[in-house]
Amino acid sequence: MQAVRDLQGIDLAGWHKRALAFEGELNKVVIGQQRVLRLLTIAIFARGHVLLEGDVGVGKTTLLRAAARGLGGDYERVEGTIDLMPADMIYHTFIGEDGRPRVEPGPVIRYGSELTVFFFNEINRARPQVHSLLLRLMAERSISAFNREYHFPYLLVFADRNRIEREETFELPAAARDRFLMEIAIATPADTEIRRQLAFNPRFHDSDRLIAAVPESILDHRELPAVAAAIQTRVETSPDLERYTLDLWQAVRDPAAAGIDIQNVDMQRLINGGASPRGMSFLMRAARVAAWLDQRSMVVPEDLRAVFYETMAHRIFFDPIYELRREPIVRELVRQLFERVPAP
Repeated sequence: MQAVRDLQGIDLAGWHKRALAFEGELNKVVIGQQRVLRLLTIAIFARGHVLLEGDVGVGKTTLLRAAARGLGGDYERVEGTIDLMPADMIYHTFIGEDGRPRVEPGPVIRYGSELTVFFFNEINRARPQVHSLLLRLMAERSISAFNREYHFPYLLVFADRNRIEREETFELPAAARDRFLMEIAIATPADTEIRRQLAFNPRFHDSDRLIAAVPESILDHRELPAVAAAIQTRVETSPDLERYTLDLWQAVRDPAAAGIDIQNVDMQRLINGGASPRGMSFLMRAARVAAWLDQRSMVVPEDLRAVFYETMAHRIFFDPIYELRREPIVRELVRQLFERVPAP
């Protein structure tokens, strides 16, 4: 009962203003990415981990460093390499100046419970053993090391995949992909004026200065878990919205039965799996936050659609013959889903 009273006492209107302020500050650091920033804000308040997709140099690291500063917690980054082992995430050893061996905490446990943003760059270059360690970290926000348990109550894991160089890479297993709330694509802005600023305005050439300009702790990372729980409790869904969500779920799992037809695709063979119960619960978590950011206390179909692709696409698994055409097929599948499944 005490937990319920605490959730009811959270000032969500005040937190809404802080969320928009946080988003606005990030927009000064990474310009021309309004939708990306909105999705990132949704993920933060939904307490979900995020896969990032984008070319080299589009600002992923800068964005996450700025987000960590705005959250007020600690930031850590790991580079995925073929020789990275699980132990390297926990500790590293070296010979000290006195000639004796030394052991120091690795990137996962270096900051203890204050670790808030953990960025795994080029995760598909790391071995499956490392993926297994990361899976526990994401699922339980805890890890075992040095005969004790380390807990990370504020942790959000972000990872990106190298999409160009395929040598010495390991695709993420389905279980790991399904643990990410979203996969968010960050593309080079198409707007000519924004491109001009990025290329010629010296302000955007010094990422450290850009990040230092972000006010610290706009969102207090220690309070976010309770705020996230309050959003999920107070933003409601109607029976009609729930039926619509279940109809979308069924249509994803059996698109042929929903009347979806994609050119040069055998619809009976297309779907191997996906759209798990966890995925649908993640979809609703994200949709509730989207509704809250738009100052609604009830989820509407537009909220589902706003987060559907980023929440569901990476956890829909195709027959291998269609994987090389994944992106256009998924986009067409989602487009037809919204056309074919009647909304309330």
